[in-house]
Amino acid sequence: MKSEDRKSILGVIEKYLWHDEIREMKNFVQHGEISTYKHVINVVKLCYIIDKKFGLNADKEVLLTAALLHDFYGYDWHECKLSELHGFKHPLIAADRAEKVFGVSEHVQDAIRSHMWPFTLLHVPRSKEAWILCAADKLASMSETLWMRGDKKKCCCNCKCGCKGTDDVD
Repeated sequence: MKSEDRKSILGVIEKYLWHDEIREMKNFVQHGEISTYKHVINVVKLCYIIDKKFGLNADKEVLLTAALLHDFYGYDWHECKLSELHGFKHPLIAADRAEKVFGVSEHVQDAIRSHMWPFTLLHVPRSKEAWILCAADKLASMSETLWMRGDKKKCCCNCKCGCKGTDDVD
C-alpha cells in the first residue's frame, strides 16, 4: 500500500486503534486463524481500495469508521451458546456498541447493521458506504477463509494477530 493511502486511512481510523475495546478484538478468532482485529483492518483496506479504484467518492470518515467497527461485537462468537445466530445478530450488536463506546453517527451505524446483507434480509445497505462495506467484508472473509490459513503468529503484545504492536495498516 502506498504511503499516501496509508496516511489517508490512518487519518480516519487512528483515533480508534489504541482503545482497549478495539485492541481486544485481537483476542477473538474471526475466520480460520485470523483475528477479528486483523479482519477489520483487512476490510478497512479493501474498502479504501474499492472506493479509490472505482472512483466512488464515498465519505471516507463514514466508510472507514464503519469498516473498522463492523465486527465490534466484543465476544468470541465460536464460544457463544447461540453461535448459529451470530451471523444474524452481530451487526446489530456491533452497531449499538460502536454508538455507545465511540458515539458514531447513524450513517456509520447503518453501514455496520447492513454489512451482512443478504444474510440479514431486513437490513439492506442504503448508502454507497454501506454497499462498499458489504462487498469488502465478503471479499475479505472469503480470502481469509480460503487462502490465509496458518497465518496466525504470536506477537510481542501477546495477541494472536501477529501485529508486532503496530497499527497494521501497511
